[in-house]
Amino acid sequence: MKREIKVLCLIDHNFEDLELWYPILRLMEEEIVTHLAGEKANETYTGKYGIPAKSEYSFMDINYKDYDALLVPGGWAPDKLRRFPEVIEIVRYMNEKGRPIGHICHAGWVLASAGILKDKQVTSTPGIKDDMINAGGIWRDEPVVVDGNIVSSRKPLDLPFYMKEFIRVLRNS
Repeated sequence: MKREIKVLCLIDHNFEDLELWYPILRLMEEEIVTHLAGEKANETYTGKYGIPAKSEYSFMDINYKDYDALLVPGGWAPDKLRRFPEVIEIVRYMNEKGRPIGHICHAGWVLASAGILKDKQVTSTPGIKDDMINAGGIWRDEPVVVDGNIVSSRKPLDLPFYMKEFIRVLRNS
């Protein structure tokens, strides 16, 4: 019997709709379980373009150690997410355990706030390039950058490349 692979996705209001839903749908196609965690469980969060997503768990209460990987969508949500100590704890734990962490667009803010980018090759939206560099990252302007367990991407048009690499890293971890 195949072991169930589980990915935790963090969410808050004003997430980038495509950067949340495209990865979830791709993971569903791969028969990988995804769960959404926000500040509150069973809360409906609205994306930048109005598409709702309902959290199943609160990131304050979830047993994140049971998950094989973490995804952080972009949009304006990462600026809110990085203010929660619980989110920082989740990101640091996943990184310490070498579990895949996917981040796209502005989601690099969360990893920067968690202090895990030192000497890591990363990408993001050019708008936070300086933040990524100031956090110790080595920023590259490429559709997807993989450095160990960290998979990063720039924008919605890069999603096919991003998810192909994220799934590869996840399957090989």
